[in-house]
Amino acid sequence: MKNEYEINKGTLAVISMEDGKTKILEDSQDYIIPCSSYDILDHSCKYFGSSYEGRRAGAKAIIGANYKLPIVIQDNLNIVFFPTMSPTDKRCIWIAVNKIKSYIAEQFNTTRIIFENDMELVVPISYRVVENQIYRSTRLVHLLNERRSDVNKVM
Repeated sequence: MKNEYEINKGTLAVISMEDGKTKILEDSQDYIIPCSSYDILDHSCKYFGSSYEGRRAGAKAIIGANYKLPIVIQDNLNIVFFPTMSPTDKRCIWIAVNKIKSYIAEQFNTTRIIFENDMELVVPISYRVVENQIYRSTRLVHLLNERRSDVNKVM
């Protein structure tokens, strides 16, 4: 089925579901989209002029990591998502890093993420993994902003 959803500045999380569908959490509502989270990310990257694979290769080159890379969906609006596990894992959840207000360690290696609008999402990964993914994402944004600043100085 064709994907017509674009990740936007109101998107909080993209949650893979077992039946090949994806749940989208936004600031004010939720959606069920009849395609994979990968398809939604790829479509959204293409909508803003790139592709998932292009954004992934860019992130890999910039931060030097090889797995669970954050993806810049749209750089001018600072829309950056990180995966909770391998993007090929059917349980992967993508989180908007700039929408996180706080996060709390929970039992059984889970973490409660509290978004800016006070919506909460418990993800099946440890506090340390969430912290590392936030660090990677913010580092990617920081390095991109530095490069933009360097380019603007030359012009």
